[in-house]
Parts: sequence; structure tokens; C-alpha cells
Amino acid sequence: MAIYFVPFAVQALVMFVDEFYFHRKRGLPLWERVGHPIDSLTVFISYLYISLVTPSPETIQIYIVLCVFSCLMITKDEFVHKELCEAKESWLHSVLFVIHPICFLSAGLIWKDGLSVTFLAVQPILILSFMMYQVIYWSLRERN
Repeated sequence: MAIYFVPFAVQALVMFVDEFYFHRKRGLPLWERVGHPIDSLTVFISYLYISLVTPSPETIQIYIVLCVFSCLMITKDEFVHKELCEAKESWLHSVLFVIHPICFLSAGLIWKDGLSVTFLAVQPILILSFMMYQVIYWSLRERN
């Protein structure tokens, strides 16, 4: 069971480096200041969904659709990133693209197997908090 939680720790660490090192180092143009919270919103909706519904064949299918949409959504900024990011940041993004669906799979297994209702209930709160940080921090930073 503990192995299900490892991808979340990896994702958090990589996101921390991306957000607090690379993004602050280069700043974010408007497209990213808008796009990154949208990415977080797709994750929030996916995790909120599984924290509110009981697993069934139908709800699992809906969760899969939400996850696929989120996995596609996070790649939308790569057209901008290829012009703005150094190689290290691009590599870090590739790690995020790999870990993102693994986290969704782990969350889905935790949900399906009823392993940790508390963990699943906390995920939407964490994601919403991060999304709010993204909106507030980058809005305020760009005004200064």
C-alpha cells in the first residue's frame, strides 16, 4: 500500500523545484500565469471527483476521462516552454509528464481499493491551495 503514495511525493518534489526555482528564475508570461492554474484545476476536479463518489464501473470510467483530459491539458504550454525554458527545466517538465498519470493511477487504486479515504479527501484541498497560490502569487508579482 505504501508504494501507492510514492508518486505523490515525487510529484510534489519536482513541482516544488519547477515552481520555486525555474518559474521564479525566469518569470511567467501571461499565457503561463493563466495556463498553470488551469492545469491545477483539472487535477483538482479529478481528485475532488474520487473523494466524493464511490467506485463503480461507471464512476471509474468518468475518472479515467478526467485523468486523460488533465494529462493532455498539462502539455498545452510546451509550445511556449520550448522558447522560454532552458534544457534543465524542459527535462523537469518531462518528468512531470511521466509522473502525472502515475499519480492518477495510484489515486485510482487507492480509491478503488478503499485504502485511504483521508488521503483522497486531502488531495483536492492541497491542489486547490496550490492553485490559489498560483493565481495570487503570479497576479501580485506581475503588478509589481
